[in-house]
Amino acid sequence: MKRAKGPALKILALRMPALAIPVLAIPALLFAGTMRAADAPVVVTSIKPIHSLVSAIMQGVGEPELIVDGAASPHTYNLKPSNARALQNAKVIFWVGPGLEAFLEKPLQALGRDASIAELDNAPGLVKLPFREGGAFEPHDDGDEHDSASATPEHEHDHAEATHGAEADHDHGTFDTHLWLDPMNAKAMAAMITTTLVAADPANALTYQGNARALDDRLDALDTELKGIVAPVKGKPFIVFHDAYQYFEHRNGIRVAGSITVSPETIPGAERVSEIHRKVGELGATCVFAEPQFEPRLVNVVIEGTSAKSGVLDPEAATLKAGPDLYFTLMRGIANSMKDCLSSA
Repeated sequence: MKRAKGPALKILALRMPALAIPVLAIPALLFAGTMRAADAPVVVTSIKPIHSLVSAIMQGVGEPELIVDGAASPHTYNLKPSNARALQNAKVIFWVGPGLEAFLEKPLQALGRDASIAELDNAPGLVKLPFREGGAFEPHDDGDEHDSASATPEHEHDHAEATHGAEADHDHGTFDTHLWLDPMNAKAMAAMITTTLVAADPANALTYQGNARALDDRLDALDTELKGIVAPVKGKPFIVFHDAYQYFEHRNGIRVAGSITVSPETIPGAERVSEIHRKVGELGATCVFAEPQFEPRLVNVVIEGTSAKSGVLDPEAATLKAGPDLYFTLMRGIANSMKDCLSSA
């Protein structure tokens, strides 16, 4: 019995190093698996649609931080201390520009001095549409006699060509800043996002570039899908809460008759509401769309006594969970809300 223990101990001793190798390797393997996330640059984004595009391009490397979260709107947002810390720690910051996120302009100058700041309204290849003045889209003050409510997509396209690309007028008061509501503009912004990330983090360049190619393909497919969704209701006019949908209209050839308010942070007076109420009847508008962040009672006042129905559009994704798929959910949601309301009216 005693002699039998010797070989057994030798066998055990021979086996122990082999068993110890994988046990000792586990922490190293776990550490290696987390190195990519630890090495990811700190990236901060302003609003959910931009966060979604950046998230899609950063998949496999890291996750960007978001400033305007939840149901907040960039039109009325106040910067929080946690947002200020995020800007101060950022290596890369993405925003649309001061025309949309005016609350960010001074904090970026003060806190983002060590970061690469990408202003996406400067992305090469963007189609920029002129800002429509007046809640009911009255003629512009520049002498242009056409009414935007009756402008054809082709005529609007002429305007777009006049403000196309990085050389376009960068006076932020002259163009509509809801640029992401055209999937082709999303592609242009995604290209700038990719270039910025590659320059800031060349070690992960291949991942960023591969993700960007996949995103481009998805955006092309989405563009075709959206056109199909709204095609049956293209000829039906409608009223929106504020003039945020020009790019969606232009891309898909649909017709908006006017907006309740010129600027969402300004509550319209009784005269404006009365004017829109009258316009709903005159134009035969079939739907009036509210937005989740703003006062819905105004929509009820506008449609009272008319045959128009009410719906909800969410151009800034207030009700959606942030992430790489949010942009696609957002755009499909707008198209389906339009189709559902206009089809039933």
